Amino acid sequence: MKHIARKRFGQNFLSDHGIIDAIVAAIAPQPGDPMVEIGPGLAALTQPLVERLGHLTVIELDRDLALRLREHPQLRVIESDVLKVDFRALAATLGVPRLRVVGNLPYNISTPILFHLLDHVDAVQDQHFMLQKEVIDRMVAVPGSGDYSRLSVMLQWRYAMENVLFVPPESFDPPPRVDSAIVRMLPHADPPAIDVRLYGELVQTAFSQRRKILRNTLGQWLEARGFAGNFDLQRRAEEVPVAEYVTLAQAVQA
Repeated sequence: MKHIARKRFGQNFLSDHGIIDAIVAAIAPQPGDPMVEIGPGLAALTQPLVERLGHLTVIELDRDLALRLREHPQLRVIESDVLKVDFRALAATLGVPRLRVVGNLPYNISTPILFHLLDHVDAVQDQHFMLQKEVIDRMVAVPGSGDYSRLSVMLQWRYAMENVLFVPPESFDPPPRVDSAIVRMLPHADPPAIDVRLYGELVQTAFSQRRKILRNTLGQWLEARGFAGNFDLQRRAEEVPVAEYVTLAQAVQA
């Protein structure tokens, strides 16, 4: 029976074999890699991956799709909302220090998934995700550009990222109304030591009114915490490099 895409799960299934081959080439799976696929759907990407890996763990929320996937003997199926999956515990269960994570993420909850994985990044070797292209543009944006945002700053301190492949709407069934792309995310081997919660609060405050200079937003936040150091508040949030946000967070928590 043909599976009907469910809007509430944000389902758009890859159907272009040329694009699928290009994605697999970008991921470069090797036999035995401890790989986890989020949202395998109709297994368009799952099948070529498991053929190269030998075994693959998949996370699928849709009960009907999970039932189908369990018929494949080389798949370990976790029927769950990915936001409830403990990736550290999963790595321990598989007997590995770090996982390779891939997937065509549901566009309606892609940012929460990225932040959930950020919380488990020490258990991740690398990540390759299909996302809405405009989201990836924000992820990899440089300071001073229109795409530079809270998402850029929250991810770039912890990952090296690049847009590796453009994916047009006609590559899916049904076609989404947006362009898509593949992003590669490599956790930094020696990330700066920061209080991640404080850093997140700082960045969120800075970008809360991005058209205003930081004196009107972040200035009050810093004053409330007794910060007396040097930081140029005569800029907008989008003008401040990631490294400066990190240094400021370290100074505040000191």
